[in-house]
Amino acid sequence: MRYLLPLGIFIVLVIFLGIGLKLDPHEVPSPLIGKPAPQFNLPQLHAPEKSFSPEQMKGKVWLLNVWASWCVSCRQEHVYLTEFARTGVVEVVGLDYKDEPQDGKKWLSQLGNPYVLSITDLEGTAGLDWGVYGVPETFVIDKKGLIRHKQTGPVDPVILETVILPIVQTLNGEAG
Repeated sequence: MRYLLPLGIFIVLVIFLGIGLKLDPHEVPSPLIGKPAPQFNLPQLHAPEKSFSPEQMKGKVWLLNVWASWCVSCRQEHVYLTEFARTGVVEVVGLDYKDEPQDGKKWLSQLGNPYVLSITDLEGTAGLDWGVYGVPETFVIDKKGLIRHKQTGPVDPVILETVILPIVQTLNGEAG
């Protein structure tokens, strides 16, 4: 009997470990899916005297890409995001997360700028409201201002073509 309890606990732990290993770490469920995008009013990276709020994008399907110059994975996704933005299928807004503005500007001037505009979230408060776990993360927001998808981790051509593009195309076909 005294061996059955440790054996039972061991079996339960193995089951939980097995379930955990089958989960995709990039599919972190967001409680914000289907809910209004959290509001903020942040300075634009290249024009700090101007601000941006998600409210300004109402009536459009758009992406919010959370990035930082210090982020290695952001550099990895940047070339794909830039190519995708050039298609003009959807406007992409950048949120420079917990990054010095001069570093963000330098990074974009060196690697190219896929964004219609970038905003700076130096303190990370907007990122916190949006449920950002880390960078990069990309959100798809519909015409009504609802978050429809969250991509945790870097985007690549496969994710852009098979996940994000179909969502954007469907949302653009909706009556606005």
